[in-house]
Amino acid sequence: MPSKILCPTDGSAHATVGVQKAADLARQIGCPLTVCVVNIAHGGARGPTINHWTPEEASAVLEAAVAAARSSRAPEVSGIELVSREAAPAIVTFAAQEGFDHIVMGTGDKQGVKRLVLGSVAAEVAADAHCTVTIARA
Repeated sequence: MPSKILCPTDGSAHATVGVQKAADLARQIGCPLTVCVVNIAHGGARGPTINHWTPEEASAVLEAAVAAARSSRAPEVSGIELVSREAAPAIVTFAAQEGFDHIVMGTGDKQGVKRLVLGSVAAEVAADAHCTVTIARA
């Protein structure tokens, strides 16, 4: 049984499915849930680093996900913003450092060339995580 769940989100419809599944699991087993957003950092080599979202945008995505999890009656919900150049390594590293034993995340239905070009954060997390990963499909 998980004792600490991490749920990454980007505010998309498929990520929202992951938040719902994570909240349901946390409620069923009575464990804490942490929702996180990864604000991707761009640039920085010869110019300024610019994050994908403004602080207000990242906060809005995070607050909406935390509110959704709380409305599902998850017992203890918190949120955190991570800043990194890549989402999957940030999620995996944070989960390991903070002692999460279950990651729940949503995924879209990218197929074919889109899948090859864009990759999948969920697939990377599942491949590299030290703990159980549940991937919820939208």
